[in-house]
Amino acid sequence: MKYVDEFRNKNSLEVLVEKIKLSAPTWSINIMEVCGTHTQSFFRFGLNKALPGNLRLIAGPGCPVCVSSQGYIDNAIELARNKDILILTFGDMLRIPGSRSTLEKEKASFGNVRVVYSPLESIRVAKSNPDKKVVFLAVGFETTAPTIALSILAAKKEKLKNLLFLSSLKLIPPAMDFLLQDKRLNLKGFLCPGHVSAIIGTKSYEFIPKKYRIGCCVAGFEPLDILEGLYFLVQQIVKNKPKVENQYARVVTKQGNLKAQRIIKKVFTISNANWRGFGNIPKSGLKIKEEFSQLDAGKIFSLKENLLDGKKTRCRCADVLKGLISPPECPLFSKACTPDNPIGPCMVSSEGACNAYFKYRK
Repeated sequence: MKYVDEFRNKNSLEVLVEKIKLSAPTWSINIMEVCGTHTQSFFRFGLNKALPGNLRLIAGPGCPVCVSSQGYIDNAIELARNKDILILTFGDMLRIPGSRSTLEKEKASFGNVRVVYSPLESIRVAKSNPDKKVVFLAVGFETTAPTIALSILAAKKEKLKNLLFLSSLKLIPPAMDFLLQDKRLNLKGFLCPGHVSAIIGTKSYEFIPKKYRIGCCVAGFEPLDILEGLYFLVQQIVKNKPKVENQYARVVTKQGNLKAQRIIKKVFTISNANWRGFGNIPKSGLKIKEEFSQLDAGKIFSLKENLLDGKKTRCRCADVLKGLISPPECPLFSKACTPDNPIGPCMVSSEGACNAYFKYRK
């Protein structure tokens, strides 16, 4: 298949692996990928077995539903228990644990939770349910923010009085900045997310080599993309010349998608945000602007996020999200915690690190 097979060509992959092995230094190198799709591809194609042992690819906080705070989930659950409210959500949010329940359990008990595949579906659902307050759970990174913003603009234009949005949108660069302040990680480079970068552009990472002397490379999701991105980073490390490189030039530009950026800025303003496992990260979230406050579920229902953890478990998903441990180091991994019985959010979503490790560990 054109545009796929050439990025999975065995001979090309073997050449790149050999180039990485020949050029990589002998000391330990920690490179973090900040995208759950990279995590999945890395293990799905067995790249972890092909690379030299001292080159360690660490999974970061690249799963948007995984980093949605427990307080946010608790608020969504509380709304779902109201018979006059209908919750709309992406499917992988259903099993993310709150303090004492999940949206999946509330759906079974109250029937007020519905899965949608696009934020724009909320317009149709709201029109079809005029007797309900319809609340869309706006979760994601910069990738999903434009379509959510468009949905809010459409709702205001059509003067829908029963459609609301509860934002948990997160921004990736501030989280990367936050991670680099943790010296325990000893990061030497970032494999930057392709989807997010298509929106924000490579310019958004330029502060990293300037401020931290750490290299970055935006990469696609096929095996050849990932290996080439890692090769570029290895070269930066060996030559001690950190910079921002773009392996994914067929999709990503320096400036990004300017139209999408304008749409985001029209509806949202940057705010502090709570990340599961991280706490509050300054200027890492998107909140709905005051001019759209009539569509902001947080304001309409006066919601506050409880920052205290609820039920305590031995789950170490927080440390997995920070890259401090790999999933098998969690005592619950593949024992009490499996995709059929997830204890932590990292095992729920297909973009979660624990899910990827479990699925492809053999």
